[in-house]
Amino acid sequence: MTVAGFLTTRITALGAAVLAATRAGVELWLVYVSTIAGIVRGFSRKNRRNRGELARQLHAVGNKSLVFIIVTLGFIGMVMTYQACLQLGRVTGDYSQVGSQFLRLIVSDFGPTLTGLMLATRVGAGIAAEIGSMKVTEQIDALRMSGVLPIDHLIVPRFVACVVMTLALSVIGSLVMYGAGGLTAQYSFGVNPHTFYDLSFIRPRHVVLMVVKALAYGAAIPIVAGFCGLRARGSSEGVGWATTAAVIGGSFAVIVLDFIISAAALFVTGGDL
Repeated sequence: MTVAGFLTTRITALGAAVLAATRAGVELWLVYVSTIAGIVRGFSRKNRRNRGELARQLHAVGNKSLVFIIVTLGFIGMVMTYQACLQLGRVTGDYSQVGSQFLRLIVSDFGPTLTGLMLATRVGAGIAAEIGSMKVTEQIDALRMSGVLPIDHLIVPRFVACVVMTLALSVIGSLVMYGAGGLTAQYSFGVNPHTFYDLSFIRPRHVVLMVVKALAYGAAIPIVAGFCGLRARGSSEGVGWATTAAVIGGSFAVIVLDFIISAAALFVTGGDL
């Protein structure tokens, strides 16, 4: 192959990749816009079926993820506190700031972000698998033929449930994480609980940042997972691809949103976060 032919092939492949990424981005945005429009339509009319589906999704996202979030964030809190106290013991031996700084990190970052990552794996995979299975078995086409908008029926209830439950689980997970860290510091390093559970460094802006991140993650996970499920093709192999893409895309969305929101918060507060 000549150099010109090689360059032509590479440029063609790059152009195809860019076009595919652009098309996927546009489709993802359209899913988001259609979901918001579906929520508005849901508020404008009474629909008992959608309320029942919403209650089912709230249970599926929140109740069924509760133990997973508690166990995961509890152990992470224990490990982080143990390592922090271990390093401080080797350097200064002063544990007076461990609890307050740890709580500050939990509220402003670790609590909602770790919860979002856990939900991206569990909830995102489930949403993509369910919608992807409906797509490859032509159930979504049947919904359209019946006059039902698939996004209103499939994504809107999951979107609302994820937004509400991500915030609730972030609060619960943060409390468990902080409590587990306090017990680890107390029984492993003899840190006084009154010293560890110090709330003096928490400001309203930290709580606001936590709420914003939790809501953003809760909105991103079902949109990405639903988008991947709607793009499923073929048979079971397509559903597997959609599930994998939903986990990767949801986790990546959480990380990117974490960076963007944190950077915006630093800019708004003038670096005093």
